[in-house]
Amino acid sequence: MDKWACVVCGYVYDSVIGDPDAGIEVGTAFEEIPEDWICPLCGVGKDQFEKI
Repeated sequence: MDKWACVVCGYVYDSVIGDPDAGIEVGTAFEEIPEDWICPLCGVGKDQFEKI
């Protein structure tokens, strides 16, 4: 599974963990997250994330 990092604040989205606070289930690939999802730490959009 891939990890994606926010280039603004460094938050790492890990599909193994998901983002339960935002309703993103465990095992959800970054590409499958809705386009209106935002970084839970700084609030930027998906376009500010890079695959790591």
